[in-house]
Amino acid sequence: MTDDEIIEMSSKAGFNGLFSLIVFARMVAEREREACADLLMGLHEAQSNNDNHNYYHFASNAIKELRGQE
Repeated sequence: MTDDEIIEMSSKAGFNGLFSLIVFARMVAEREREACADLLMGLHEAQSNNDNHNYYHFASNAIKELRGQE
């Protein structure tokens, strides 16, 4: 989510203090990415026990790579 998107949504919602809102939105987005990555890694580990290849691990790593791009 870009800063401009956050500002646009916040103005529609009637929020003031855009800088703190941007920081808050980034923190929420990061927490959601972590939760998704953790869920995928758990699914990977559950599926790995039956010797089947799965792509949960790859998806989890792709989400974690997003952290370095922001």
